[in-house]
Amino acid sequence: MIFDRRTFLLASAASVAACSRETPSTEAAASPKSILAAGAELEVLAEGYGWSEGPTWDYDRGALYFTDVPGNTAYQWTRASGVEVFLQPSGTDSAEGFREPGANGLCYEGEGKLLVCNHGLRRVERLDIATGERTPLASSYNGEPFNSPNDICKAADGTIYFTDPPYGLQGQDDSPMKRQDSNGVYRLKTDGTVERLLSDMVRPNGIALSPDESTLYITQSDRVQPILRRATPTAAGLDDVRTLMDISPYMGEDTPGYADGMAIAASGEVLVAGPGGVLVISPEGELVERIMTDSAAANCCFGEDGTTLFITAHKRLLRVRTTLTGAKFA
Repeated sequence: MIFDRRTFLLASAASVAACSRETPSTEAAASPKSILAAGAELEVLAEGYGWSEGPTWDYDRGALYFTDVPGNTAYQWTRASGVEVFLQPSGTDSAEGFREPGANGLCYEGEGKLLVCNHGLRRVERLDIATGERTPLASSYNGEPFNSPNDICKAADGTIYFTDPPYGLQGQDDSPMKRQDSNGVYRLKTDGTVERLLSDMVRPNGIALSPDESTLYITQSDRVQPILRRATPTAAGLDDVRTLMDISPYMGEDTPGYADGMAIAASGEVLVAGPGGVLVISPEGELVERIMTDSAAANCCFGEDGTTLFITAHKRLLRVRTTLTGAKFA
């Protein structure tokens, strides 16, 4: 039986007694070591989404882009205009064979370009924000289409890393459309070559690089083994692949979610969206703090001046001020 992650999350979230307009809570907010700015509270910027995901900050335009994966729509948020539709459809017009035909993870790469994990077209693509033109970058490995690319990050040298679980496919691993023999982690090199780096993960999901790019972080969004892994990228692949943290102790009836998308602070902390909110984890794998959102959190990113954390949490888009600075803003 294929376990449907989102079905579990939505069912679990129903037990959380919190109205979407209530101010979500924070854990350890009063601690002198808190990463939350003094007096900071989580703000609900928008709500009403099926499953909000993929936030990324456009520091050239002062805009946040994020997706509603089952809604097949991407949105833009700015201080001046609030939330507006950015892409519709965000993935493909044809939903046949897909449980989620829309876009998922996004990554702003500068110069007006956005990297998009497109479930429906089963590819990684580049979007020109000004013209709307989409350029396919990678759509297959070993001659077979990807499952449904999920999350993405880019190194300074232009190398792109992404995950490819089967969440976009109807039936997931049992889908007749699935052609890959694993749910992999991939690297797209600057010459266009696609390399599979990992094939031993059941549900690879979030992916991010440390500030100095010496470490690649990958989460596994799995009920049985929700983990944060770390590895060292090399020319040959990945070295020193190991589990940095087991996320399962933080899962519970009132804290639905697994290990999902990530943001990286300039000081090295890994902010993992997941059970009941965001786990702030040191590079050594120790829990620094939890930011509770009263729902499963799917992803997060730094934006504005670099100290604001945006969180996509189930039906909502949230914002909170922190004492950290995002790695790309340092």
